[in-house]
Amino acid sequence: MSDVESGVVRLIDRVFPRMPNFYHLIDEQCDQCVAGMEVFVSYMESGDVGLAERVREMEKAGDELKARNIGILDNAFSTPMDREDIYRAITSIDHILNYAKTTVREVEVLQCKPDAYMAEIAVLLLSGTVALQQGYAKLSTQPAEGEPAANRARKSERQIEKVYRRALAQLFDVDDMAQALNNNDAGANGRAMLRVIEIFKCRELYRHLSNGADRLAHAGDILHNIIVKIA
Repeated sequence: MSDVESGVVRLIDRVFPRMPNFYHLIDEQCDQCVAGMEVFVSYMESGDVGLAERVREMEKAGDELKARNIGILDNAFSTPMDREDIYRAITSIDHILNYAKTTVREVEVLQCKPDAYMAEIAVLLLSGTVALQQGYAKLSTQPAEGEPAANRARKSERQIEKVYRRALAQLFDVDDMAQALNNNDAGANGRAMLRVIEIFKCRELYRHLSNGADRLAHAGDILHNIIVKIA
């Protein structure tokens, strides 16, 4: 390319900057979220303190990626879809990982070891996040084919609600409490009180995970709305 041609290209790029690959940026946000949720599942299954710290690191990296992507969006001359849709896609994906981090924090603050129900919900959250990843990966080439993935993400939220209700039913089992209170030894009332405290700690964690599922469903809705617009 001659100096003149090179100068013309630079001038065109200055006047009409090349459009960033926003599909790729959203895919990167999904990849980070999935990687973080995989660590989160491992933590909820094991309670390993080292994994808790790793979840925080992954969430921080997700926030940094989000800030970078939004900065690129703010400075972009043009976009392949509505700017607001790109913004909502990036932030809704990041919110899922945010809930993973705050769940870890609540486990630590409440000193409540993750149980089988929490681990089951975490697996479903990961499954829904993978569905989002697969759906967004279709946008640049075959957006209509991403719709089943959006539906799977939203279905994960409904599955989580079923686990949440099962967990609450087990948690508030009156027979367990009655048995503790019916013991005649001097420590029965104390054990019953500790059981009540444990119930409310676990209930708070279940509720927080359920709210995380709401964010997952919201992200699925955003993916669906984008597909409807561009497919």
